[in-house]
Amino acid sequence: MIYRTLGRTGLKVSQLGFGAMRLPMVGEGDDARVDTAKTVAMMHRAFEAGVNYVDSAVFYCKADSQRAVGDALKGWRDKVIISTKNHYYDEDESLWWKNLEDSLRLLQVDYIDIYNQHGVSWKRYEDSLEPRTLKWFSKARDQGLIRHISCSFHDNNEALMKIVDTGAFESITLQYNLADRQLEEGIAYAHASGMGVVVMGPVGGGLLAESSEVFGQFVPDVKSTAELAIRFVLSNPNVTIALSGMTKMTDVVENLASAADEVSLTDEDRETITGRMAELEKMAELYCTYCKYCQPCPAGVAIPQVFHNFNRGRVYGLWEAARKAYAQIGAHKGDESKQADACTDCGECEDKCPQNIPIRTQLADAHELLAVKNDSGGET
Repeated sequence: MIYRTLGRTGLKVSQLGFGAMRLPMVGEGDDARVDTAKTVAMMHRAFEAGVNYVDSAVFYCKADSQRAVGDALKGWRDKVIISTKNHYYDEDESLWWKNLEDSLRLLQVDYIDIYNQHGVSWKRYEDSLEPRTLKWFSKARDQGLIRHISCSFHDNNEALMKIVDTGAFESITLQYNLADRQLEEGIAYAHASGMGVVVMGPVGGGLLAESSEVFGQFVPDVKSTAELAIRFVLSNPNVTIALSGMTKMTDVVENLASAADEVSLTDEDRETITGRMAELEKMAELYCTYCKYCQPCPAGVAIPQVFHNFNRGRVYGLWEAARKAYAQIGAHKGDESKQADACTDCGECEDKCPQNIPIRTQLADAHELLAVKNDSGGET
């Protein structure tokens, strides 16, 4: 495993991080919980290979991620750097502290190495962080409950640079991958300013994990699209960690292989990728990372699932597979999820989308292209 310095924290971190947002689950609906045995086995396999950075948050995996990570940390705490997040922005300080205390309890640790304000934008910084929330972070650090103040970020390049210039955070976790390079300028600015840069979604929430003849032609000696995606992120000298959400043991094994060396791409490789991605981006008016922040939908629309299948077809040309998968939404007993035509146009999802996607319009487009028509013109 290759290690890099996480900005001015000075911490030596593995260039592959374990994202604890998509851990394996057991149970259904409200009773779903993280599969502890599988999660512990996966994390221990990663730790044994040298991964020493794990990232979680209060509400990941139906608010059960931190508990599962805590179980996996037993026997490894002194070797692993823990990152988690506090999503509270309002004025009741006691609720912010409750989130921190719950995290410490669930993770079964005395302190958290990297404590993030979750989902920072410039407006949230001005309205909440600068006037009050950062003071709570400082108190927690003074008490030894957290070591380093950081944030996860959902905004544009201009906002990112403003956040960097505040000097408030030692590292930042943000979106960047083959299919979404919009923050590349801000990432370089953050790195130059001494911040550690942690990339979430290096494989686009699984979008770049599938076999693809399109991506297979980019760099001939790369074995899979997922490997190409990891290599691309880590070949950027301004990135410290590629934080990959892993659901099964094969994800761990494949990601470890991809990050086992310097994983750099040549300048020619990156130029080729950039050119070909520009062509794909012309096709990809919709881009969704399946973060699921838009859920639950009041009408039951399975928005991330709809968009996942839409992107399969529109970006990669896999329309047959996309339509087959789309037809299965809500088709099984006990599955109450709905296809895109169940949208009531309430707009609640758009208020929660960190990518600012015009979800309602795109749902209508998705249904038009994905719904299978029968001979009489109706949908099946």
